[in-house]
Amino acid sequence: MSTVLFVDDMKTMRDQFSYDIHRKTGYEVITAAHGKEALGILTDQDVDVVILDLEMPVMGGLEMLEEKQKMELGDVPVIVYTGKGNFEKCVRAVKLGAYNFFDKDEVSIDQIVQSLNNALEHRQLKLENRQLRHAAGQDSSIIGKSKAIQELRKQIRKMAEVPSNILIVGESGTGKELVAREIHRLSLRANKPFVALNCAALPENLVESELFGFEKGAFSGAVRTTKGKFEAAHGGTLFLDEIGDMPLVTQAKLLRVLEIRQVSRIGGEARVIKFDVRVLAATHQNLEEKVEKGNFRQDLFYRICTHVVPVPPLRERLVDVKPLVLNFIQRICRQFGIAEKTIDAEALSILEEYQWRKNNVRELQNIVERLIIECDGMEIRQKHIPADIRQIQPIAQKLQLNEGKSFQELKQEAEKWILLQYLKKNNWHISQTAEKLGIANHSNLLKMMRRLNIKRPE
Repeated sequence: MSTVLFVDDMKTMRDQFSYDIHRKTGYEVITAAHGKEALGILTDQDVDVVILDLEMPVMGGLEMLEEKQKMELGDVPVIVYTGKGNFEKCVRAVKLGAYNFFDKDEVSIDQIVQSLNNALEHRQLKLENRQLRHAAGQDSSIIGKSKAIQELRKQIRKMAEVPSNILIVGESGTGKELVAREIHRLSLRANKPFVALNCAALPENLVESELFGFEKGAFSGAVRTTKGKFEAAHGGTLFLDEIGDMPLVTQAKLLRVLEIRQVSRIGGEARVIKFDVRVLAATHQNLEEKVEKGNFRQDLFYRICTHVVPVPPLRERLVDVKPLVLNFIQRICRQFGIAEKTIDAEALSILEEYQWRKNNVRELQNIVERLIIECDGMEIRQKHIPADIRQIQPIAQKLQLNEGKSFQELKQEAEKWILLQYLKKNNWHISQTAEKLGIANHSNLLKMMRRLNIKRPE
């Protein structure tokens, strides 16, 4: 069922339009008294279309449209309406992204309903177009050319076709939410909502209200009825990030909801709301160990991990650093509204050799943003790389983490690291690399590569 947000400072208008729209269409209608309240609803709930008055106290319609663009609140179509003599404001609203406009004194309820249906159909077409682009491999958020990423993309395509619940596992910063979004976008649910909840970012007493929703007055601070994430994700996908941090009490309630496929809002337990949602969960923790220690329910564990999708850490696919860096530079420069910068080979080589153990891809993205800001010219160079990254020798860092290994094993790792650095610098030209290293001929280098299991990246 579609949800309409009606924004007007006059209560009589809100009540009348809500009643008429629901009577004519069956859509659920929620209301707001001004633009600021409407932005809060758009942030918290899944809304399909907005009807917006332009003249309101606190925050008017035009200001709200400007803030909506800045906050990147999605492709929710907005229909604006106002009184006579405000044609110029309506035109400005359309330039700010409004789908359509009408005069409140002249329009009929049937015309409003028609405009609502057209806006919903337009949004549906945009979502389907986006789905087709993803199916064709365009606009993919999974960047890289390594074998690990190719395998991940293959697994994502396979998992997108099945309706099962999926557990996505990987270290912090590897891009687990991006994987979840990609599974959703390539699935049959792509034209329905993708709703995410970070279980680790919420206080224990707020997790249930976020998941299940609440009625107005259910507790202190519940100033309006709010949908839970299950309701908001109806027909689509619910992503539960860091599910390993969910309190045990909430785990039991979540398991029950997943079993019966229905939920009740806090304060409205008499009303049962059925939903159709696919659940994707993610964690950086070992849930099996948490189950053994009694910190995670075994029955919930088996409920959410019908399939497991591992996301490789960046240090295991360093060949992907270059495409990631180039993508981040392009995207961040566009976001900052500045000319796109470049990065020289030496600076890029340092980033490619670093192990990225702190926060994986997220750490790399943060570093690239710092480089763009600190580089006054148009080319990022070695001197711009943070000292802590420039000074760490990757081989020393690697060997330090393997103190339990034998001398022979550490020696082989050192040899492998040295060969890899020279092969990369010489673009994997075997004879040239052998000459630089003083190895008698290229066949000897090939033997060393086979012994150390060094393979040229595809």
